[in-house]
Amino acid sequence: MFVDEAHISVHAGGGGNGLVSFRREKFVPRGGPNGGDGGRGGSVYVQADAQRTTLIDFRHKRSFKAQHGEHGGGDNCHGKDGADVVINVPLGTLVHRDGLLIADLSDPGSRELVARGGRGGLGNQHFATPTRQTPRFAQKGEPGEEHELDLQLKLLADAGIVGAPNAGKSTLLASVSAARPKIADYPFTTLEPQLGVVQIDVDANFVLVDVPGLIEGASHGAGLGDKFLRHVERTRVLIHLVDGGLAPEEALAQMEMIERELAAWNPLLAAKPRIVAVSKQDLPDAAATLQAVRRTTSAHVFGISAATGLGVRDLMGAAYAAIVAARSAAGPTDVANATTLHPKPKTPSARVEVRKENGGYRIVGAKIERLAAMTEFDSEDGRAYFERVLQRCGAQRKLEKLGARPGDAVRVGSIEYTLS
Repeated sequence: MFVDEAHISVHAGGGGNGLVSFRREKFVPRGGPNGGDGGRGGSVYVQADAQRTTLIDFRHKRSFKAQHGEHGGGDNCHGKDGADVVINVPLGTLVHRDGLLIADLSDPGSRELVARGGRGGLGNQHFATPTRQTPRFAQKGEPGEEHELDLQLKLLADAGIVGAPNAGKSTLLASVSAARPKIADYPFTTLEPQLGVVQIDVDANFVLVDVPGLIEGASHGAGLGDKFLRHVERTRVLIHLVDGGLAPEEALAQMEMIERELAAWNPLLAAKPRIVAVSKQDLPDAAATLQAVRRTTSAHVFGISAATGLGVRDLMGAAYAAIVAARSAAGPTDVANATTLHPKPKTPSARVEVRKENGGYRIVGAKIERLAAMTEFDSEDGRAYFERVLQRCGAQRKLEKLGARPGDAVRVGSIEYTLS
């Protein structure tokens, strides 16, 4: 079964907690703090795998969780980092988060970080100072990121065969490649895109995709056209296969309908190099249809019969030449595979803002929110350390300017504590 859309949840591992520990050995008076740091949580990546062709694996497994980092130990022992999780997806997979495109996995082995593991908390050894020689607090591990992702597959092919149902697209693909799509004499035999490799010469080949038949309104979802049309967006060349078994007038009307639907789905499809072929030239009346199509265009129109092989070799040769020309024209940036990615988040800012909120106060800032998530507020020393950080970054002064007093509720990210 071909599946080209999936929804998954990814959960990065949280960092391990730092440890509060002191050196206690015989004959070593006044041993100092030696609490170790927690390990970093595992991250979640998506990676392009050339051996995969569908997203069917995600129909049943939709949640992916990386390992948490281990807690720090005594004697300055660092906790073990959590193992990463790598999710293998087919080439051509697009990854969306909150409706924004964050990754386009078009190259074999390409990898994208989709959920970052949390940092390990620092042990109490890091908080010793000349005036605070026995810190009795450590940091908690930072929570790992959690996201909902939408995966969408757009097949990577050099050329795509488009046309109406029963035009002979699957028969053509089967005659020029090792692909074996279902072939029958009724419309909509092909219900999912089919890929095949066409061998032109020893070192010359290309990937050809057969898209299920398109009907009127396909660009708006009729006949699942919206599910199929995106699979030709990345192709460099389109082969428009006209049904030679139709009467000339009917074939021309159908040809115009297909072109309208392609342009309505994506105007860029209308600008792609186009090769026109009229199928079923082994039928008695197909020659008249071929001549009618040729009169509508100045371009060369191929008359073919996949059943007998007539004209098929010439058609594939012309397709390969058009692909090579399109590759050259694309240059260093391949427009066939170009997508607009949402810019990556900038490095968290140290800027801190304070505002009144629901009878209390909220402190906003990426770094201060991360520090709050890693602070042990149940520890008096830990809370005192956090408030010293607020003093240094100017948040304490802003709180006082807004009228904050001891006992008021202060919220930082998902943390709420009482101002002392």
